[in-house]
Amino acid sequence: MIIDIYTHIFPQSYFDALTESTAGLGSLARRMKSLPSVMDLDARFRQMDEFGDYRQVISLPAPALEEVADPGLAARLARLGNDGLAELVARHPDRFPAFVAAVALNDVPGAVAEARRAVTELGAKGLQIHTNINGRPLDDPDFQPIFAAAAELGVPIWLHPTRDAAMPDYKAEAKSRFEMWWCFGWPYETSVAMARLVFSGLFDRHPDLRIITHHLGGMIPYFDGRIGHGMEVLGSRTPDEDYSTVLPALKRPHLDYFRDFYGDTALMGGTSGLHAGLKFFGADHVVFATDTPFAPIGPTIVALDGLGLTPEDRRKILSGNALRLLGLH
Repeated sequence: MIIDIYTHIFPQSYFDALTESTAGLGSLARRMKSLPSVMDLDARFRQMDEFGDYRQVISLPAPALEEVADPGLAARLARLGNDGLAELVARHPDRFPAFVAAVALNDVPGAVAEARRAVTELGAKGLQIHTNINGRPLDDPDFQPIFAAAAELGVPIWLHPTRDAAMPDYKAEAKSRFEMWWCFGWPYETSVAMARLVFSGLFDRHPDLRIITHHLGGMIPYFDGRIGHGMEVLGSRTPDEDYSTVLPALKRPHLDYFRDFYGDTALMGGTSGLHAGLKFFGADHVVFATDTPFAPIGPTIVALDGLGLTPEDRRKILSGNALRLLGLH
C-alpha cells in the first residue's frame, strides 16, 4: 500500500466560491484548467490507478485563505472547503482515506473553532497552516492557540510554505524574478518557520505535537551543521538584540527539536534531497508525498526505490508512518 500524505484537490463548490468571491484569482482559474485532476475525479482516478494500491490524503491547494479574503469570508471559505473535502472522503474512502482541514488564521478564535468542528464532526485527521500569516511569523503569540488546539485534538499539523513574487530577492528590485520566490523561497520559508517555532519553545510546551513539513523540511537537512554548531553562538552576530536567553530556555539541545518534525518526500522526483532528508529525519519521520497534481507521482516512487531502503524502512515511508500519524488501520 502507498499512502500519499500531501496531495491537493479543489472541491467544486469551494473552487466556485473562491473564484467568485475573491479578486485577482483569474490566473489560478486558468492554471487549474491545465490540471484537470485537481477537480476532475475521473482524471484523478485514472492517474491513481497506474500505481496499484495507492491512496491520497487530500487538502486544499493554494492560496492561503488569509491572503485572499477578509476574516469573515475566509472563515466561510474554510468551512465550505472542509465540508467538500469531508464529502469526498465519505464518497471515496478507498481512494481518499483522510483529509486535512483548512483554517484561516486571520481570525484565530474562528480558526480554532473550525479546527474543532472539522476534527470532531467531519473526521479531519489534521490541520493545514501556512509558514506565515500575511507576513506575520508563526511564533507570534497570537497564533499559539491553533498549536494548542492541534495538540489537544491529537492531530498533526501540515505546514505548507507560502510566498509570492511580491517579496523581492534583492532590495534594489521590486519583486522576485524567474520564480525564485517559489523555487527557493518556499524551502526558505519552511526552514525559517521551523526555526522560529523551535526557538519559541513550542515543542517544550507541546511535546506530543506533530508537524509535517512539506518538501522534506526545506533547507534544514542540508544545513544541520550551520543550525547545530553555527547557532550555538546565537546572538554573537546581532549586537542590537539580546538572544542570550533563547537557547538556555530550551529543555534539550536546539538541533534535537528540528528532528521532531516530519518531512515529506515531495521533491518532484529529486534524489539528492531524499538522501539528506532521510539521513536527517530518519525513516520514522519521513512520509511519502508527491504534491500531486502539481507534481507527478511516478518519479517520487522511482527515487525512493533508488535509495536502497530496507523493506521495513520502505514500508514505514510508503504507508506505516502515515497510518500511525493519522490513526488509521
